[in-house]
Amino acid sequence: MLRKADVARELLRRKRCQDSLHSFALNIQIPTVSTLPMCPDEDLLGPAENFMAKHHAVIYACIQRTMLKPMGRALLMLPPGSAKSICTDCVGTTWYMGKFPGSRILMTGYQGDLAERQSGRAQFIAEQEAYRRIWPGNPRIDKNAKKDWTLKFDNGAMESNMLAMGLTGGLTGNRANGWIVDDPLSGRKEADSETQRQDCYNAYKDDLLTRSLPGAWGIVILTRWHEDDIAGRILPDDYDGRSGMIRCKDGLDWDVLNIPAKCERRDDPLGRRIGEYIWPEFYPPEHWAMFEKAKGSESARTWSSLYQQRPTPQGSGRFHESMFHFYQPGEEPPYLAYVGASDHAVTEGKNDFTEAGVMGVDSRGELWEVDWFSEQVDAGRGANVVLDMAHKWKTPMWFNEGGVIDKSMRPLFNMIMRDRQREMRPVYVDIRAIPSMADKVAKCASIQGRAASGGEKTDGSGEWNPGTIHMRDNANSRRIVQQLIALPAGRFDDAADVMGLFGRALDQFPMVYDPSKHARKELVPFSVEWLEHQEKETPKIRYR
Repeated sequence: MLRKADVARELLRRKRCQDSLHSFALNIQIPTVSTLPMCPDEDLLGPAENFMAKHHAVIYACIQRTMLKPMGRALLMLPPGSAKSICTDCVGTTWYMGKFPGSRILMTGYQGDLAERQSGRAQFIAEQEAYRRIWPGNPRIDKNAKKDWTLKFDNGAMESNMLAMGLTGGLTGNRANGWIVDDPLSGRKEADSETQRQDCYNAYKDDLLTRSLPGAWGIVILTRWHEDDIAGRILPDDYDGRSGMIRCKDGLDWDVLNIPAKCERRDDPLGRRIGEYIWPEFYPPEHWAMFEKAKGSESARTWSSLYQQRPTPQGSGRFHESMFHFYQPGEEPPYLAYVGASDHAVTEGKNDFTEAGVMGVDSRGELWEVDWFSEQVDAGRGANVVLDMAHKWKTPMWFNEGGVIDKSMRPLFNMIMRDRQREMRPVYVDIRAIPSMADKVAKCASIQGRAASGGEKTDGSGEWNPGTIHMRDNANSRRIVQQLIALPAGRFDDAADVMGLFGRALDQFPMVYDPSKHARKELVPFSVEWLEHQEKETPKIRYR
């Protein structure tokens, strides 16, 4: 026979589970977790968050705040293996469906299979006797399909529903008062594709958000492969990796939780010291170190993006800032031949910039950046800027991207040159098209080779000796170099594309003759050199 104290303790346990996602998580069997539920007596042992990994406690707190707030938004950025998806997709959703009968949750990801698998794991929780005992109405699964299932209550409350499908799989016709986007991009290849990123964002903005019921909450879970991913388009441009409530580009306050594998900030949400790894009670330091210390630029990008939530490797990709020499005015050689290159945006006001640069080539074949234009302008303004620069620097040739850009811009260039000829402002430049390439890294392989010609330093610092590319020491030139460093994961790469054009045109650059190095030395009469020359025996001509 149950004692009143036992009944009271059980009712209090259920009430805690209903009110706290932390308590709920410790009283159910979580998928992929081999241990049984702890079910601690929180009156005797303390709060539930003390019995779980620190980052799990922080994740659950963020999820609960978001789900209970009208129009709540959360952005979770954590490394693989941190259980961020299980905490949100499985534990968080089933807690919400039981707490709010009649709720409708839409779970999406880069493909339907992933969303359905997570939905099936949520079903695993909802089928447990321990789960049913927590909620009034003895909820049970009525419609049992991983893609679309309902939770029915015996007390007559409205059914809760979960629908799982791919983000780009056609969300129209399905409304929700809570949605989750878990890994909107499947990996590096898709993240590097501008088309895939745009399709993903369009599905999020036009399909998912328009399916939201009034006051619906939303959670985005991802690892950051690219600066221009969904997170990059949500977060403000000055985002620096901090966690907390942040006013984002959509005008909403997002609860941002950024937890890298290795702590890099003093305001770390877990309270770690800089250099400490996540989840030390589960993963030994060697687990994270094998990814951090892996050699090669691809491994460096994997660590910075997948594990540190920094889509751009800091000084560990194909380009390094130390490869470039930044010079002051007056340091450039007196004899340079000039060439230009440009990358044109199609319409004004879009994300792309029109970038145009002029490089000087010296007698040793080294490149000196002398002029640069960067602005969001229309095609006509961009063409006039290029011709003005060509006239100013007397460039005999100018390079642009072949394919669509060359076909759209070349007639405009020719027409403007004819117009200027009639206006007695003649300017002519040989515009040469460089075949277009889709691979951003391959585009810049030649210019990377020139930049790396100085070789890596032997002191183990990871720095490089400056190569044969000289950039002006100003903010714009350093911006160009940072775009090269960010390849292929940078949000902007228009300036890097122009540098790639210079690299792919290296074999077409003019040869430069420096007369100061080949001038014949004239002897001044009666000088020491003249007298010494006179004293030299003149070779006798021998006749046969």
